[in-house]
Amino acid sequence: MIRYVQGNLLESHAEAVVNTVNEVGVMGKGLALQVRDAFPESSGEYIRACKRGDVRVGRMFVTRSSALVGPTWIIHFPTKKHWRDPSQLAWVCDGLDDLVRVVRELGIRSIAIPPLGCGNGGLDWTDVRREIERAFAPFVDVEVQAHEPTGSQTNPPRGVDV
Repeated sequence: MIRYVQGNLLESHAEAVVNTVNEVGVMGKGLALQVRDAFPESSGEYIRACKRGDVRVGRMFVTRSSALVGPTWIIHFPTKKHWRDPSQLAWVCDGLDDLVRVVRELGIRSIAIPPLGCGNGGLDWTDVRREIERAFAPFVDVEVQAHEPTGSQTNPPRGVDV
């Protein structure tokens, strides 16, 4: 079941939260910065994995939280190769397929997903929302909290004047 929500993803009561990241380990803006500050152990594991070359678009990097409250799983979802570069919808699609695999393997019952690649990545929410629905439509027993973008994350398609 997909439920569209707004608000702070880190205040979700979901078992797993998705953190949008890049392949180089920079967590300097947006949700990644919030996750870095809230879950330093998870962020450290992610940064070390980037240095080893283990973080790639299309593949999730999953850590277990040791916090007494909050999510059990932090799922780092690369939407870009380098923090300076834009996201690509194809990378989000591949990543969603891998996220579905992770949800199944770990038996996750609830997950909070941000507007993947729609902030600094520049993707259009309409396209990303459609892909989230495609990936999670078969899951009737998993609560998917799809966090809709705020005004600053709602980007028109590239090359379109508004």
